[in-house]
Amino acid sequence: QVQLVESGGGLVQAGGSLRLSCAASGRTFSSYLMGWFRQAPGKERVFVAYITRSGATTYYADSVKGRFTISRDNAKNTVYLRMNSLKPEDTANYYCAARERPGVEVITSAYDYWGQGTQVTVSS
Repeated sequence: QVQLVESGGGLVQAGGSLRLSCAASGRTFSSYLMGWFRQAPGKERVFVAYITRSGATTYYADSVKGRFTISRDNAKNTVYLRMNSLKPEDTANYYCAARERPGVEVITSAYDYWGQGTQVTVSS
């Protein structure tokens, strides 16, 4: 089992940047596919990005491609989401998630563990 704790959210102006971090407990962090999801008020939680266990492969939602970068440091048990050129529509609660089973997925039900979320608010 793994516990996830996000940090780094906040209020930023449109066009600005933030870096989110997600610290994981446990000694098997490198065995998890790690993903970031977000949920805006009144909307469903949606996929943002994932990174494979070695960090060799990343995948992004079209809405963030070219602006967001996911990365991980397996030695520090941490996954990051660098967010540039932020837009008001990026405003949401951002969650990191871990998938224990093999393979890669973009749906929420495919992930086994979730953090509590960190709020990102982008003002226009």
